[in-house]
Amino acid sequence: MACDRRLKLRKLARFSHVRQSVIERIVDGWSPQQIAGRMRLEHHPISVSHETIYKFAYSADGQAIKLWRHLPERRARRRPRHARRKHGQRFSSDLNILRRPDTVADRKQFGHWECDLIQFRKKFGKANVTSLVERVSRFAIFLRNNDRQSRPVMDGLIQALKALPHLARRSITFDRGTEFTDWPYLQASIGTQTWFCDPQSPWQKGTVENTNGRVRKWLSREVDPLSVTDADLIEICNRLNATPRKCLGYRTPAEVFRKKLLAQIRHAG
Repeated sequence: MACDRRLKLRKLARFSHVRQSVIERIVDGWSPQQIAGRMRLEHHPISVSHETIYKFAYSADGQAIKLWRHLPERRARRRPRHARRKHGQRFSSDLNILRRPDTVADRKQFGHWECDLIQFRKKFGKANVTSLVERVSRFAIFLRNNDRQSRPVMDGLIQALKALPHLARRSITFDRGTEFTDWPYLQASIGTQTWFCDPQSPWQKGTVENTNGRVRKWLSREVDPLSVTDADLIEICNRLNATPRKCLGYRTPAEVFRKKLLAQIRHAG
């Protein structure tokens, strides 16, 4: 088995075009899971697993070009799998992402969001930024948090979404971080359904992970989050939401969100 793993890793050493493609996609903000999954979808003649891509990123070659800076976790050293604490008991199996309707997964229905926290260097304390993205339009909202306590994080989401019609805030998909354990409070407050990724599978909410990669241009880990004002976050939102996206036919997230929202309002009326 060890020999098989070495052979797989050697694919990226032997095939320069595959290695370069993997590097380019990591730099573009793709997670190793997204890269490996896309290779399988495209029936790539030389494909590798996401685990192989992670190992390459943390190998001497990957470290030499600091690929870890572009990974979702952005850690200089990879955390052992067993080191993560488990909080599965706080999230009902009925809310597992596998139970999420296909209309959500296939982006066929407006009003479904993904949420994450953007973290910064430990020396800056526990302050962070909530990242909230609508799956169809890629419309993004960013909110400041002084710490990772779940109730204040949920209060921020409630304040950001409550003015929208219910059909524009149907659901939010989270990972299983402790900051999201107060999801019953969110549901009771604004009636938004919650879904949760599998343990240690943040790639299952790839829309917000991709957005986080884009926003690091302005909110790098070296930024002191306490120095970031609400006005700063609004400006960053406006810039992202006004940028044309290929996946939207080069329309902007703001344009698509506005069109979808008006359609929901007309439908409700």
